[in-house]
Amino acid sequence: MKRKQVQYTIRDVPGQVNEALRTYAVEEGVSLNQAAVDILAKGLGVSGREEVYNDLDHLAGTWIDDPEFDRAIEEMDKVDPEMWE
Repeated sequence: MKRKQVQYTIRDVPGQVNEALRTYAVEEGVSLNQAAVDILAKGLGVSGREEVYNDLDHLAGTWIDDPEFDRAIEEMDKVDPEMWE
């Protein structure tokens, strides 16, 4: 069963949002309407597409203190004076 399409009118769009939305539409090669729908869906987490990140944010806050690991890499903390001449 297909869901009913709904139409919105959005007022008082800040200039910076307008410019960014129009830039997005041009870069993606889609209409301004499609750009707005895409961005709303993505922002609300209902786009149906999994985000692919190329950073390490998913690791933030996951570090666990491990004394055994710290001992294993202790040698790497030493500075070799000959290499810094």
